Amino acid sequence: MKAPKPIASPVPEAWYPTLSVIMLAIGLVVTASFFIYEATSSRRNRSLAKELTTGAVASVFLGFGSLFLLLSSGVYV
Repeated sequence: MKAPKPIASPVPEAWYPTLSVIMLAIGLVVTASFFIYEATSSRRNRSLAKELTTGAVASVFLGFGSLFLLLSSGVYV
């Protein structure tokens, strides 16, 4: 009987800080574009699909960026 293989991350641990910075930066840029879109467009010209898409993309990047930030600082969640 073989010993079970330990669970390993598909992403090397050395990449965690870089991934967190890149993903958080992208998330903040998308969030800023969302706020600019909301502030500069009138209520009649807004698109719900664009708002939902932009919000979802920003949420995904900020979420994974936060995850990799926690992992790079040693908090394994």
